[in-house]
Amino acid sequence: MEIKRYTALVVDDNEPTRALLAKILDQELGVLSVPAGTCESALRFARQREFDVILLDLLMPGVGGFEVLKQIRAESRNVHTPIIVLSVLDDRESVDRCMALKAHAFVTKPVNREIVAGMVKAHLPNGLAVWRGARRPEA
Repeated sequence: MEIKRYTALVVDDNEPTRALLAKILDQELGVLSVPAGTCESALRFARQREFDVILLDLLMPGVGGFEVLKQIRAESRNVHTPIIVLSVLDDRESVDRCMALKAHAFVTKPVNREIVAGMVKAHLPNGLAVWRGARRPEA
């Protein structure tokens, strides 16, 4: 029987940040990440498949993270998928705007391994970081 891993869409225009988040997701939680370096690619992925969680940067070229969040909630296969915003913005207006657009959580950068892993784990189905069908085997 094939075991399907949890998947995360990782949206950030900074390649080193995407790589760091992918490493945290894989090593800490066994979650497979799908990287999106542009707003357009993030929206395309969100329309093509359902993810278990989405990590979203706000300050992105193109339509920007707020608009990506808005469009994912309005017209994708991820209308109810937990979205965790990761941003250098830390003002009350940005946080409130994300929550109004139905983000599940807001984490201020720089990326902290424990905080990101804990936040993702808390938002996975049943709050567990497991491979679907079985617990993740130890490495």
